[in-house]
Amino acid sequence: MTYSTPLPDTLDLAAIRARNTLLLLGRLWQGDRARVDLARELGLSRSAISSIVTELMDAGLIHEAGQRAAGQGAAGRASGGGGTVGRRATLLALNARAAHLLAVDLGASHARVDLMDLRCVTRATRTVPHEILCGPAATYALLADLTQAVLTEAGVRRAQVAGVGAGVPGPVDHATGRVVQPPNMPGWDGENVMAGLEKALGLPTRVDNDANLGALAETRFGAHRGALDLIYVKAATGIGAGVLLGGRLHRGVRGGAGEIGHISINEQGPVGRSGNPGSLESYAAAQVLVETAAARRAAGMPTALPASLTLADLIAQANTDPLARAVWAEAGHHLGLAISTALNLFNPSAVVIGGRLAQAGEVFLDAVRESALSRTMRINADRALIDLSTLGADAAVLGAGAMLLDHLFTPAGLRHLYGVAAGRGPPHVPPPASPAAPAFPNSFGGTP
Repeated sequence: MTYSTPLPDTLDLAAIRARNTLLLLGRLWQGDRARVDLARELGLSRSAISSIVTELMDAGLIHEAGQRAAGQGAAGRASGGGGTVGRRATLLALNARAAHLLAVDLGASHARVDLMDLRCVTRATRTVPHEILCGPAATYALLADLTQAVLTEAGVRRAQVAGVGAGVPGPVDHATGRVVQPPNMPGWDGENVMAGLEKALGLPTRVDNDANLGALAETRFGAHRGALDLIYVKAATGIGAGVLLGGRLHRGVRGGAGEIGHISINEQGPVGRSGNPGSLESYAAAQVLVETAAARRAAGMPTALPASLTLADLIAQANTDPLARAVWAEAGHHLGLAISTALNLFNPSAVVIGGRLAQAGEVFLDAVRESALSRTMRINADRALIDLSTLGADAAVLGAGAMLLDHLFTPAGLRHLYGVAAGRGPPHVPPPASPAAPAFPNSFGGTP
């Protein structure tokens, strides 16, 4: 192999230090540690650890958190002289409130804004009904009001917020923040949500599809945390999937990967919102289930469901009412067909189902498992777990927080984080030109 320019013969010491600083921060994000623990885990000298720790303490990102309990860890061993126990090591902890994150969950019929600390613990939250078809202008104005409300409640200044992470129920071009022909967001096609939120909130913003954020949340905070190959299916008004492969989100060329709701499971079937005949959403999306149940009730199928039944009625009686059970079993069967395709394509360790439909519980999940696993090759089915999400309605905001952390815990993101923690605040975000460039750099590691 040849190179057009010679390789440098000196190491980039600044880059190495930044990498070690991020590794140290990552360890402290996981839990408190003593300096000696960090030196051992990172393979660095104590002097190198002390230098990095001093820098992070000066920036306000970490602090000392008292001494380690007696007998805990390597520092509690006896000294060689008279057999007395040496001084216990001092633990270091992440200062989770050195900076804050804003997480936005925008659904088809609701809007939610959470103010989080650096561990993604919510300090204030607001959720209100909101129809996405009201359009971008009304939505941005509402989110600005919700943002001000959570900042006021928590007593946090805007300058203490490192960034905004937002999830939307449609395909997002990850490079630009634009939504592209979103079937469940009429009036939003081509809208640059990243630029719109940056202008409305005055803060650097990242935007992604809500199912992608669900996948990030599950691998960081859910029952399958740490999983490297995982598929999260959000089943609600629409049905989408976030695909995690080798610990990284698979977004595809533009960000459209995972649109499982538009897979045709019957090419002769009814036309769904995307215009594709026999798509999964034409059989198993929320409104379709309500319409199916209403039609069967009108046809005389025994049921205790009310005449003007809703999705909430179907969920509440999913395991007791015969009509509701039949509807959920069929929906699970259809979803299982699409999941079997995903299992055979990607061979994940887990498929996690979230969103409103997951609230139907075991009757729905049992049907999904039976349908999916019976159609999946043994090599892809034997070790695959299919479960309901344990994160509930928090999946999208936790995923938004995880997305922001993955960008803040990079060399360029670290400089930004230093500025916010030191009180200089995030950079002023002027009304962006079109197309807008991402406010954060691409991640050098973790999940971009």
